[in-house]
Amino acid sequence: MTDTQIFEPEGRAIPFVDEGDGPVKLVLIQEQGLAADVLGVAAHYLAEEAGFHVLRIGHRSDSEATLDERVDDVIAVIDHVGIEDTWVGGHGFGGTIARALVAAHSDRANGLLLLGVEDVDIAVAPAIPVLIVQGTEDTDTPAANAEALQAAIPDRSSIKTIAGDHLFPMHHPIETGVIIEEYLDWD
Repeated sequence: MTDTQIFEPEGRAIPFVDEGDGPVKLVLIQEQGLAADVLGVAAHYLAEEAGFHVLRIGHRSDSEATLDERVDDVIAVIDHVGIEDTWVGGHGFGGTIARALVAAHSDRANGLLLLGVEDVDIAVAPAIPVLIVQGTEDTDTPAANAEALQAAIPDRSSIKTIAGDHLFPMHHPIETGVIIEEYLDWD
């Protein structure tokens, strides 16, 4: 696995892992409060086996940061690494940050990937496709949230399910990676 780096724009310490160099680019924002490696195996699969360029971004230690500040953190790391033309996604709260980023900067995203959907009122920017991967037993981000989002944008969203709870990306990383690979390679 690739080592975690720290980027410190304006003194903010933002952990990230930059892996792979393929033509399909994916930014993944991890769930807050979970171990940094929750998305590690799925991301490594996507980088090494699927040939993607995957940028995995964690959270600064300032737990009081606003959603807009967290979006700014992600943009800062994306610019630091030099990724353009990318899908932006995240797990749980990381997906909420991804939604806010894509809503505010739709020109910077090819699509939105949500690994579990939080119940938030953030509109999905027009013309942005959305892939939702949902754990069948997820009580943190229940299936009803994913279904409500899909109902709001049925023509450009898809839900794929994986058996498991909110930690399905860690418990079923290859299956998670394959779903993402098949959908993004098609795009």
